[in-house]
Amino acid sequence: MNTDRHAQPQAPSGRPYAPSPHGMYLRHFGLRTAPFGITPDPAFFYPGNTRGELLAALLYAVTQGEGIIKLTGEVGSGKTMLCRMLAERLPPQVDVVYLLNPRLEPDEVLHAIAAELGLALDGCLTDAVLRALHGELISRHAAGRQVVLLAEEAQAMPGATLEALRLLTNLETASHKLLQIVLFGQPELQQTLDLPEFRQLKERITHSFTVPCLPHALLNDYLACRLAAAGRIAPLIFTPAALRWLARAAQGIVRRINILADKALLAAYADDAQQVSARHVRLAIADSPFHRPPWHAGKLLAGALSTLMLVLALALLWQWRTSDQGQMRRTPPADAAPGAFQAAAAHVPLRAPTTLLDSKLAESRDWLTRQGPQQLVLQIASLPATETVAAETFLEQAQQAIGLRNIHVFRLPDAAPASATARLDIVYGSFADRASAEAVWSRIAPTAPQKILLNDIESIRMEIKSAAQVQTARGAP
Repeated sequence: MNTDRHAQPQAPSGRPYAPSPHGMYLRHFGLRTAPFGITPDPAFFYPGNTRGELLAALLYAVTQGEGIIKLTGEVGSGKTMLCRMLAERLPPQVDVVYLLNPRLEPDEVLHAIAAELGLALDGCLTDAVLRALHGELISRHAAGRQVVLLAEEAQAMPGATLEALRLLTNLETASHKLLQIVLFGQPELQQTLDLPEFRQLKERITHSFTVPCLPHALLNDYLACRLAAAGRIAPLIFTPAALRWLARAAQGIVRRINILADKALLAAYADDAQQVSARHVRLAIADSPFHRPPWHAGKLLAGALSTLMLVLALALLWQWRTSDQGQMRRTPPADAAPGAFQAAAAHVPLRAPTTLLDSKLAESRDWLTRQGPQQLVLQIASLPATETVAAETFLEQAQQAIGLRNIHVFRLPDAAPASATARLDIVYGSFADRASAEAVWSRIAPTAPQKILLNDIESIRMEIKSAAQVQTARGAP
């Protein structure tokens, strides 16, 4: 019997906790293992958001044994998870060959496939490898077996390698293909296949699938599924505000959801809380490099050039806006704003305007009180509050290009632990509905140096109000 007083405690199911750098975090929440790891684990497969249907369709397409199958999705959308689930669910008579390195040249691909099938062909010429592959595939077909090739990151394959895979589909009997190919790749794969030189390959694709991003409505269900798979018995509640922040930052990408949810749980554990709040998610976002690229004084020149790119994009937007009325909505009257926020905003002191940034901060605070809570804005930049020079440069260039009427700046003070960094958020516009905001977003996003986020007025007000309350409690002047 292990008498070590540091022995691993038992999970509710009676199984030992898995070793983890988050050991205390796991015990706090009653988990066997980390629920939001980014390594695709079939035990954590989420069948919602059509993923279960996609898996069933892939299984059907593979077992039919005809043509090439293609599945595309954004980075981090869950393609590898579906690949692993497919390999796990295939019938026992199906032999799986993995092609994990997309950068292989055509002859290297043939050798890699041969090695996966157990053929020792090192040093053989391409023709000899191809003949040996053909013979092996015929033998397996005669034995009632089927071979499927799963190729990940197919968008990174050289054109010659894609062509070599197409030629492999010519290996067939009178009635059956000897090798079934499934291509997993990012949306760029489809762009490649649309090129004229790949029309023959494109014609061989009999089934095409797309992995959708996870919508906000299914976010809580996804989190609950992962937590249950990790051993959580009692429901772990992410507050509605926490879910909104998580959805906004992750943009439906499940890998980002996992990263942010894991960090948010760590923040909740640090607070000795069983409920994940919006503050915990904001801390996770601040610690995630994919959300906002850092702005550093040493990179001021690069930041200025990126800012110029954004200003040019906004200038094009301004031209479009003036020629196409109706996309932007007028803001509601001042009496539509909640009086509670106006009272809270009064507690956030602003020094007398001495720079363009100071002036815009004061103007933006007043503008915020006149907006309806459901109005939407586009967050076009976010940088540490210390980067005032970069912010000032941004505003000066924007003023020259399009004016500052539709650009607003908010200082979000340190309302969280001391590790959280105060920031300057720069937003554009005021939109009455999501469609109007997205129409503008689609025009400026391609050249923006930072990811453009959709935010609502109420969220901005709540964050400023919360910060004001913390400042008051700390005795801030």
